[in-house]
Amino acid sequence: MKVLVTGAKGMLGKDLCPIFEDAGMFVMETDKENLDITDQKATEDFILNTKPQMIVHLAAYTNVDGAEKEPEIADSINHKGAKNLALAAKKADSLLVYVSTDYVFDGTKTTPYLPSDQTNPISQYGKTKFLGEEAVRQNAEKYYIARTSWLYGLHGKNFIETMLNLANQGKELKVVNDQTGSPTYTVDLALGILKLLNKPFGTYHISGEGETTWYDFAKEIFAQEGVEANLTPVSTEDYVKNLGGALAPAPNMNKTKDVAADMAKSTEQKLIAQRPKYSTLQNSVPMRNWKDALKSYLEYRRSLAQ
Repeated sequence: MKVLVTGAKGMLGKDLCPIFEDAGMFVMETDKENLDITDQKATEDFILNTKPQMIVHLAAYTNVDGAEKEPEIADSINHKGAKNLALAAKKADSLLVYVSTDYVFDGTKTTPYLPSDQTNPISQYGKTKFLGEEAVRQNAEKYYIARTSWLYGLHGKNFIETMLNLANQGKELKVVNDQTGSPTYTVDLALGILKLLNKPFGTYHISGEGETTWYDFAKEIFAQEGVEANLTPVSTEDYVKNLGGALAPAPNMNKTKDVAADMAKSTEQKLIAQRPKYSTLQNSVPMRNWKDALKSYLEYRRSLAQ
């Protein structure tokens, strides 16, 4: 099968492409340098010329707070870009896989979100990703929408690396303890997407199994690495009020230069996007527990350092 991947140079793309190749697929890697998804004609021409049997759409505007300041840019990429690909996929008779986010939910539930649950995004980022979902549903004939959460991987800056770096510097770490979700390893997400291909077209959830808070996630990172850290739990409200810092990362799927671990940014920044307090996803395919996935990530990370 010929597969075209958008955002192939990003954190998720760099893990997904070789995994798909190992599954026997011919992967065509694209990024903004050779495929501008915001240009409808260019996108259509590219897809019709290359004729992929499947398109895995990872490219996205993932800066949650930036989307509040640049809603038009975020919309052009997350919404209109997805629409352009959906229209092109229909003309080319290609299957489209669109990776979305837990941020399409408002976080008012206290049990894991089902794919069928009512969406209600509370940030511009979440709204543009939801509109991207709708564009796929309305314009593509063959599609999978795969929502994920709290993504991390070895090929991009992420919450784990930020926590370990700051702990090694001996800095005090104040991490929010009232946002709950499921950390997801890029490798597991890529494998989960492969599992979707045996299911009917539709919307699905793929994330690490189980749930945690950002604070407890940090605690588990330090415990597995044997690192002593000056770690303090804080509420979202107190963090914003006292520090003016960031709250939590967004899935960083296509830009390795973006810092997924927003909560570790300088307190000089005033962030304005709301995050869902609870965004655990009910998985649609079997997935590893997030602690086991974290263990694999850290073990592989250590092997690369040897």
